[in-house]
Amino acid sequence: MKGKRFLALFFLISLSISAQIKGVVKDSITGKPIPYVSIWVENENNGTTSEENGLVTVNTAEKSKTLIFSALGYEKKKIRVSDAFEVNLKQTAYQLEEIVILKRKETKEIEIGKTKNEILEAFDNGPRIETKFFPYFPAYKKTKFIKKVTIYTDCRIDNATVKIHFYSVDSIGFPGKELLEKDFIVSVNKGINKTAFNVTKFNLRMPQEGIFVGFEKLMIESNKIEKTIKDVYTNTTQLQKKYCPFILYNFVERNYLFTYSGGKWNRQNKQKDTDSSDKIMIYEPAINLILTN
Repeated sequence: MKGKRFLALFFLISLSISAQIKGVVKDSITGKPIPYVSIWVENENNGTTSEENGLVTVNTAEKSKTLIFSALGYEKKKIRVSDAFEVNLKQTAYQLEEIVILKRKETKEIEIGKTKNEILEAFDNGPRIETKFFPYFPAYKKTKFIKKVTIYTDCRIDNATVKIHFYSVDSIGFPGKELLEKDFIVSVNKGINKTAFNVTKFNLRMPQEGIFVGFEKLMIESNKIEKTIKDVYTNTTQLQKKYCPFILYNFVERNYLFTYSGGKWNRQNKQKDTDSSDKIMIYEPAINLILTN
């Protein structure tokens, strides 16, 4: 697919009654929909994901706001709602690097990212990307390949889908370049589970600068669960919508936490100097890596 250009058309229809923008993302050459495109309202904790058939619903009717379209394999696109009747997503041009074939033995495995006291808690945490940082240690030299990523989930439905991201570390310590060329979409089963996903085919190695691993909940219909809530004081009912899976977290001491929301990275760190420690207590996603030789 490299070297070709794709045109994605995003047709938006404003529904003032429901305060929503509805549309569809398509590849204009093949006519096929583009699934699982991340769409954010700039500078807001408001976003969604295109369905498998390319359909999109954004909960905003303000035409002055800016939408951000993001999918691996395409350049990120910013466009105002009022101008978003046709959005052209240009395929990312990758510079081919020299392929080095490294022989894997896979006779050793270590799991990194475990915490001393695992206290797993679940939150409804969309729409955003939350990351866990894995620092590099010299001991990893003998197990430099990333074989699997594991994630703890509490899921109320079967086959809920989630997007997993791998980021390098940029010059100021933020999550940098994505290390995959295409979105990595995985499924988890119903119940409380620790699921391992094999990433051998991506030929990922543990960078000496460390690596950020993040998850993005897909805000799609097949992940949605609904529940009617009744207010006993007003005798009114409200339809509550949540999206599976719920990612489990550990409450740990860290220097910072990076979250992607509203089209940008946000860093949570210590705000007051009254405490001599530079660390803070955060809820960190329960993600681990399995390294091999």
